[in-house]
Amino acid sequence: MAKLKSEIEVGCPCCGSSLIIDTNLGRIISHEEPERIDKPQLNEAQKILAEEAVRREELFNQSVQAEKTRGDALSKRFEEALQEAQNKPATKPMRDFDLD
Repeated sequence: MAKLKSEIEVGCPCCGSSLIIDTNLGRIISHEEPERIDKPQLNEAQKILAEEAVRREELFNQSVQAEKTRGDALSKRFEEALQEAQNKPATKPMRDFDLD
């Protein structure tokens, strides 16, 4: 594409893309991204999928274990609160009206 006098090329400081801007239109007319350095290769796809499957399985097992112990923890907290409530004498709650 031929470059006009009204077109300027600017590099993006964030992603390194090359932008061509038409000053007459006040718009970006072309955008070109740089080649990714960490681009995965097709021959590594099976390994990447296997690693992700292992990671998902580990996360699932962690959530299952957390749910199993959650009921025990809640039961223990309830028992502690019940014991505290039984040991503390019952008192009449204070109202704002009583303070006057």
